[in-house]
Amino acid sequence: MKPTGLLEVTAVRRVTPRVVRVTFTGDGLDSLESWPDQQLKLLFPPPGRAVRLPSADDDVMRWYQAYLAIPEDERPVMRSYTVRARDGDTIDVDFVLHSGPAGPATAWAARAAVGDVLGRYGPDPAYRRPLSTADTLLCAGDETAIPAIASILSEVDNALVFIEVADAAEEQPLPGEVRWLHRDGAEHGSPLLAAVRGATLPEGPAAWLAGEAGMVRSLRRHLVGERGLAKSAVEFTGYWRRSLTQDDAPTPEDLADAAEKLEDSAAWKGS
Repeated sequence: MKPTGLLEVTAVRRVTPRVVRVTFTGDGLDSLESWPDQQLKLLFPPPGRAVRLPSADDDVMRWYQAYLAIPEDERPVMRSYTVRARDGDTIDVDFVLHSGPAGPATAWAARAAVGDVLGRYGPDPAYRRPLSTADTLLCAGDETAIPAIASILSEVDNALVFIEVADAAEEQPLPGEVRWLHRDGAEHGSPLLAAVRGATLPEGPAAWLAGEAGMVRSLRRHLVGERGLAKSAVEFTGYWRRSLTQDDAPTPEDLADAAEKLEDSAAWKGS
């Protein structure tokens, strides 16, 4: 399947008060291979404009350079999402409607309607990672990690799962046992981090972590520094950054995380 193309909205529904599930169809989706934690880039057009896709081949670096070459007033905003589910020539993507000022993706999702069109890059099999074969897989994340965790739970039966959401209304049906943690309006502290710190873990687990970058970083430091997990046993991704967007420059912590992920990826490919 070509990793770039257009997506058209075929259905929109609220699955919780803060989550909108959008169903897309598009050329090539019927041949899309399925794997857990399947990432893609969505391209949101400027208001009043059609989506302009980069004119480049499927090599990701050349594609990205062509994307940057699009004039700024025509260039779509690019954001990363996870495929929630697929069925034939359609895919579902969940959008979390964060409180406060809406960014371009949140604003689009809040008014999404059948017939709307976005661009995409991915899912690209080059970024597929195998699931851990450890006896226990610890999955921990916030509401933005639910689509990936759902896909992981469809493939494994050895997961210990912790998910932080705003309140009980944001819980979603998932296979297996999930420990839900509620912020309930709290502005400081993470019930997820406290729950994982207090949890009794079996010997030799692997971990999969995703969500707000600072929280993911703290979870990883706890598991590696205090629990003694090998760095290679912890798969981690900061999906979003508090008070920052994907358009803002990376922080030193972001750069350090990216460098370590590249090292882990190189080691995995060479194994």
